[in-house]
Order: sequence, then structure tokens, then C-alpha cells
Amino acid sequence: MGIATLAMCLCYATDVNSAPNTTPNKPTAAATAADTTTAADNAKDAKLAAAADSAGITEAATDTVSSLDAEEITPEESGGFHRVLKQKFVEGGASFMSFVAIALVLGLAFCIERIIYLSLSEIDAKKFMKEIDAKIEAGDIEGAKTQCRETRGPVASICYQGLLRIDTSIEDIERSVAAYGTVQAANLEKGCSWITLFIAMAPSLGFLGTVIGMVMAFEQIQLAGDINPTIVAAGMKVALITTIFGIIVALILQLFYNYILSKVDHLTSQMEESAITLLDSILKYKK
Repeated sequence: MGIATLAMCLCYATDVNSAPNTTPNKPTAAATAADTTTAADNAKDAKLAAAADSAGITEAATDTVSSLDAEEITPEESGGFHRVLKQKFVEGGASFMSFVAIALVLGLAFCIERIIYLSLSEIDAKKFMKEIDAKIEAGDIEGAKTQCRETRGPVASICYQGLLRIDTSIEDIERSVAAYGTVQAANLEKGCSWITLFIAMAPSLGFLGTVIGMVMAFEQIQLAGDINPTIVAAGMKVALITTIFGIIVALILQLFYNYILSKVDHLTSQMEESAITLLDSILKYKK
């Protein structure tokens, strides 16, 4: 019986060992920790990617706004010179700088008037004198006078005065032409004295502003009781701005004045040459 019981125990043990293991394997602690770390890394990568995308969008938006701002500022900066000029004008003392501006405006008005007058006085003197000489040689004195009356400029006026006295002596004709030429030359230079006045006045006003600025600086120092660089700089700034504007006005007017003088010299030389040609033609006519 003991042997039978032992045999049954052995059989039971064999069956237990040979039976399949149907119990599921439970995950270990290490495996669980690894999975958790992997999930956390994936979540972190996703957050970084999202942040990068957001930063890229923000940067693109910033660039767009910057470009729009630049486009909006560019037209304003195109007129920046006028704003700076106006600001410097006010800083130099609007009440005092107005005199400099008036000198510029009046000087330019005289310059423009002279330029227009001299431009209208210019003609093709050589062609005109050839026509007058041909008519005098042909004996058509009245036709020559008519052409002189219908032609503008001092050259035609001188020739007309000479033709009016064609029946007198050549000495009288020469004196008449010379005297009338002096009158025409004076008419050409009419108003130039005012231009020279404004050319001299503009820098003088600038230097006067320099003195006024220095006086203002010393007055501020006296009131403050101390030599403060800021106080001195304010007065010196006014002084330098007025001087700069005065010199600029003088330079502008000087350029126009020299151009006017060149045109006056050109017309004067034309009058002299035409007078000599007219006298030669009249001498031929009288012979």
C-alpha cells in the first residue's frame, strides 16, 4: 500500500510538470520604467516640435510686420529733409531766421526777373545784322527801320537809333549809337545792385545771429551761476545755425548773380559788334 501511494504521488507530479503554463507573464519593474521613459521622451519631442513651429510662425509674423513697418516708414523718410530743415530753422530762432529767409526770397525774385529779361533780349545778332546790312545796301532804309522796331532786344534798339540819324554826319550817328548803347547797358544791369545787397546781407545776418547766440549763452550762464555745457551748447547751436543758413543763402544768390553777369557781358559784346557793323554799313551807304 505504501508502494501504491508513492506511485500515485509520482504520477501526479509528472502531470503537473507536463501541463502547459496558462498564467500570463507579469511585466517586470524595469520594463515598466523603460516604457514610461520612452513615452515621456516622445511627449517631450512633440512639445519641442510644437514650440519650434510656434517660434517659426512668430518669427515669420515678426518679419512680415517689420517689412510692413519699413514700407510705411519709407515714404515718411522721403520727406525727412524738409522736416529737418524746418526743425533747424525753428531751432535757429524763427523770428530772427525769418530775415534770412526774406533775403533769400527777395534775392531770388530779382534774379529770376533779370534772367527772364535777359533771355528775352537775346537774338541772333549776326543774322539780324546781315539782314539790316542787305537792306541798307539796297537803299531800303524804311524797311530796315521797320525790322528794327519789330525785333526785341538792345541790338535792334541801337540800330534803330542809328538809322533815325542816317541823314546826319557819321560822327553824330556814332555819338548817338554810343549814348544809346550806354542806356541799354544800364537797363541790362538794372536790379543787379539789389542782388548784391542781398548777397552781402545774408551772411551778415548769419554773423549777427552768431553774436546773438553767444549773448544768449552768456546770459544763461549768468542766470545759472555755473558754466554748464548744456547751457553753452544751446546758445552756440543757435549761433551756428544762423551762420550756416546765412552762408547758404549767400552762395545760392551768388551763383545766380554770376550767371546774370555772364549774360549781361554777352549782350554787351553783341551791342558793340552790332554798332560797329551798323556804322560800316552806313558809311558804305553814304558813299
